[in-house]
Amino acid sequence: MTAAQRMALQYVLLFGATGVSLPFAGLWMREQGLSGAQIGALLAAPMLARIVSGPLLAVWADGFRHRRTPMALMGLVMAAGYGVAGVCDLPAARAVGWFVGATAMSGLVPLTDVMTLRLAGRLGFSFSVPRGAGSAAFVVANVGMGALLLRWPVDGVIVWLVAASLGMTAVAALVLPPEPVADGAVVAGLERFRGLGRLVADPAFMTAIFAVGAVQGAHAFQYGFSALLWKTQGISEAVTGQLWAFGVIVEIALMWLFEPWRRRAGVGPWSLLMVGAAAAVLRWSALALAPPLWLLWPLQALHALTFAATFLAGVQIVERLSPPEGHTAAQTLSSVLSAGVLIGLATAVSGPLYDRFGAGGYWAMAAMAAAGLVAAVPLRRRLAG
Repeated sequence: MTAAQRMALQYVLLFGATGVSLPFAGLWMREQGLSGAQIGALLAAPMLARIVSGPLLAVWADGFRHRRTPMALMGLVMAAGYGVAGVCDLPAARAVGWFVGATAMSGLVPLTDVMTLRLAGRLGFSFSVPRGAGSAAFVVANVGMGALLLRWPVDGVIVWLVAASLGMTAVAALVLPPEPVADGAVVAGLERFRGLGRLVADPAFMTAIFAVGAVQGAHAFQYGFSALLWKTQGISEAVTGQLWAFGVIVEIALMWLFEPWRRRAGVGPWSLLMVGAAAAVLRWSALALAPPLWLLWPLQALHALTFAATFLAGVQIVERLSPPEGHTAAQTLSSVLSAGVLIGLATAVSGPLYDRFGAGGYWAMAAMAAAGLVAAVPLRRRLAG
């Protein structure tokens, strides 16, 4: 297997897990008797904790000789956490298990991105190819679990997550290339923390990752409550999975077809970010009106812009604004803000918004995306293109 194929396999398992967790976690939690506010709090807790867990995991991961070692260990922790959530009857134990599993899963994303970017830069393959394979797995997971839940109990969500976690552990340990963390000696822990501090003190870098994070964080209401909202509209779990899958299919098309053209044409990350932010304002505003099923399909197609274009912009922005030796720390900081603090706060707020306003909660997400759009405007000089 080539390095690109090995990384694609890792992405397939990783996003095969998130493809079940994101759309169907709320259904599993509702089955445990939780209210909308409680679901929002449980989903938000590991995201908000990333302000601490993210940097700690990044510094810890950079202390190994090879990048695959911490990835294998985090796969084991993920399996243990979700396993505890699935088998324990005590609500507190379930909450702790979910927290541990979700924290490990979210920590694997920047580690996988950094490793793939390093290999792509050295070996010459496109980062979007293995990343797009992960998106394809996300589609299969959406549709597959949606269909299975018509016949299976909702605990199938947990079984799937544990199986994917164990698969990632095996792939990381046995299949991924032995990519070194550093070209020379491993940097001491204190110096790795200083590198994080230098990035936090850079106003352009922090503004950029806030802009990306605000647009990405505005997906919180969709991730946590779209399945519940659509179910109240009479839309089945199977169709919910198909809606999610359709959005990701268009995302894959952007990564595999548009992205090579964009690179040749010299379209820069600032332009990608602005388009993604504008599309997010449109998408969440329209969903706040509780549109009928026929209109949900084109709105889901905007996922290619609100998520994929913004994601690709964010990856390139972080690479451009951080030194090579700080890429892991920089990608992790970006992930902490977008997939941690901002989306965590948005998810925590989404629960009460869902309980009180239903689909009207999407208006808050439209406002959040607009904030990211405004923050991105002054970055044009640094990120022109």
